[in-house]
Amino acid sequence: MLHSARSLRGMVTAPHHLAAQAGLDVLKAGGNAVEAAVTVAATLTAVYPHMTGIGGDGFWLIRAPEGGTIAIDACGRAAGLATPELYAGRETIPWRGPLAANTVAGTISGWALALRHAGGEVPLSTLLAPAAAYAEEGVLATESMATLMRRHFAALKDVPGFAACFLKEGAPIEVGQRHRNPALARTFRRLAADGLEDFYRGALAEDIAADLEAAGSPVRLADLRAHEATVVAPLSVDLEHGRFLNMPPPTQGIASLLILALSERLGAGGADTVEDIHAWIEATKRAFIWRDSHVTDPALMEADPQELLDDSAALDRMIAGVDPERAAPWPHVPQQGDTTWFGVADAKGWVVSMIQSVYFEFGSGVVLPRTGINWQNRGASFDLRPGRLRSLAPGRKPFHTLNPAMAELRDGSVLTYGTMGGEGQPQTQSTVIARAIRAGMALQPAITAPRWLLGRTWGETTTSLKLESRYPAAVIEGLRARGHDVEVLSDFSDAMGHAGAIRRYPDGRFEGATDPRSDGGVAAW
Repeated sequence: MLHSARSLRGMVTAPHHLAAQAGLDVLKAGGNAVEAAVTVAATLTAVYPHMTGIGGDGFWLIRAPEGGTIAIDACGRAAGLATPELYAGRETIPWRGPLAANTVAGTISGWALALRHAGGEVPLSTLLAPAAAYAEEGVLATESMATLMRRHFAALKDVPGFAACFLKEGAPIEVGQRHRNPALARTFRRLAADGLEDFYRGALAEDIAADLEAAGSPVRLADLRAHEATVVAPLSVDLEHGRFLNMPPPTQGIASLLILALSERLGAGGADTVEDIHAWIEATKRAFIWRDSHVTDPALMEADPQELLDDSAALDRMIAGVDPERAAPWPHVPQQGDTTWFGVADAKGWVVSMIQSVYFEFGSGVVLPRTGINWQNRGASFDLRPGRLRSLAPGRKPFHTLNPAMAELRDGSVLTYGTMGGEGQPQTQSTVIARAIRAGMALQPAITAPRWLLGRTWGETTTSLKLESRYPAAVIEGLRARGHDVEVLSDFSDAMGHAGAIRRYPDGRFEGATDPRSDGGVAAW
């Protein structure tokens, strides 16, 4: 029997155990969940650099003690020089290298805005100290870091700055080898001394811009200075078990909420029978088709995702053609990406769901020598063709797979949950809700249980319906009989994401879980 972590004072779950511990130290020192989340976010950039970094973007859901949840959009825009003409002769934006590093990194601005929103008394130097220490002294490479570096070695080894930061005598790092980034440690200490705004408008911004230009990126100092994170209203949908919240565009948060709303209409309960899994999958298909037809920079969107979620008749129409015995045709156009999600909840009542990413593993691969920052490749998702939903243009926000999730449940508890996994994020979130809420399982068994995933996602290239091999043969064959193109993966597959969750009950109890597919942990007191 797998048991959830339980405590009374506060809890952190993160995909690397050192980050979870660092966040808990902030709670123990009297900090609130938002302050602890900044520490977790910063520490992850040092201890899990293949998944995240301050050269990427981030999104927050923050619930205040008195109730009410805000969202923070810390998405960077395309550089002023990032025009289709820059990519003349190419059909697509390259996934790696300087031309992939074509958007501003918004993560740090999100940290700053979150701290302004929640207040707190812990000094910034304390919040960033663990990240600086781990970057300076080094961390031992995890299996996922070593595996992903070997997998993408050919594409990354010659990208400016990558070898000097990540390779060991020109070879990929091995499991258990020490990885250090002294330049990143100095950057964290500069931020602690000069403030987070220095990343965009100070001497640090000047160093960042100079290194980006020298590497061949179109991002300039003017792009950094023009950036700011914003507070936005989260998307929400009211369902049988409570109110579910997620991020608005440019993220795919609408897809996550649509899957929940449509699957409920289809009668999907847990995620363990052929009938339930079939219903979840058919809901997923319709949610993804809507997402890929409408979601882009919110300034350009014609459809209103919140209006859709509030329109019961429209949701009913979306499932009108679902056959309970037969799979609808697939594949649809898939998305890729990876990230880190983590959650924090404290005894004061603050609850945080936060996600940040450099998009692909190691992002663009461009590492800036003066600062040790690995820059994202989120802008590789832009379309170079004119007149498309996500066409590249200066100042435009890229489409994001990132979407932190939260739920305000009927029993008065608050659930913060999420995962990495690109296309798989809404689906992994669905299995958490299927098991922990609809089937009533405890959080840890719900996250450990076998999962399904439709389409191509993190680490995978096929568009099949993937199931972990722990599913019974009868379930696998039953889905094939309904017309699903089933592919069986390992017992615990990275393709299923690295999920985590914390539930804060109205009596002050905390329950938390981490994913055995990750290097994570739950830290509680």
